[in-house]
Amino acid sequence: MTHEIAAVIFGGVGFTTAKDCHSRMIHTPYGNVTAYFTRMNGDDVAIIPRHAGAEEHTPPHMINYRANVRAVHELGAKCIISTNSVGTMRDHSIGSFVLLDDFMDLTKNRISTFFDTETVHVDMVEPYCPRIKKCLANSLGNGGFTYSEGTYVCTEGPRFETRAEIAMMKQFGDVVGMTGVPEVILARELELCYASICTVTNYACGLGNGKLTVDEVVSILNGAQDMLFEVVSDAISNLPDERDCDCGNATQGARV
Repeated sequence: MTHEIAAVIFGGVGFTTAKDCHSRMIHTPYGNVTAYFTRMNGDDVAIIPRHAGAEEHTPPHMINYRANVRAVHELGAKCIISTNSVGTMRDHSIGSFVLLDDFMDLTKNRISTFFDTETVHVDMVEPYCPRIKKCLANSLGNGGFTYSEGTYVCTEGPRFETRAEIAMMKQFGDVVGMTGVPEVILARELELCYASICTVTNYACGLGNGKLTVDEVVSILNGAQDMLFEVVSDAISNLPDERDCDCGNATQGARV
């Protein structure tokens, strides 16, 4: 790419079908990542399919999160917009969007840091970039889309959660998913701006009617793709040129 990349999108379902999209392999110390490049509203954008693409679907507990986030750093980009599908544990309507303001990590076996040989305690008071989040909120509002804010609970997967687990998690969370962590932590460690826009695809286990299936999740997600593309594209075009958030200072004062 000859131009600065305005943002990198994590997700991929629907996005890799953008017109004039071409791919390039990004080499990182943690593995190689295929990134897709296109333009949205005149901005150069990279798209990294979280699950590796259409021909293969890496399950959430096997995703190489460190490679994906490090690829953003290798590209010289500073902003990540993560798209996630979630189950609602509260009053978020199916098909609506949720902007995350906090998270709870209930994963078990994922590597969630780049700092293997030094002790670095990054601050997570505001894990999601307020600058990107404001642009997403404005784009949602201007488009007349229904959205809310909430806390994301990340589970290990690949199975869905049990009724007992949901009963516990709904006491401190709004939505549940399997892919948002450790992305948000790793982005913080590399001092990248990171925000997430979630599509509510289903009621969490025990809160809906009958068995939860992947088919219903995919159906809702596919129906929301055009709206999601519109919102993300508009938000990227309105990102300020200068970062006035604290994301770029995340490791200052964090080293022991």
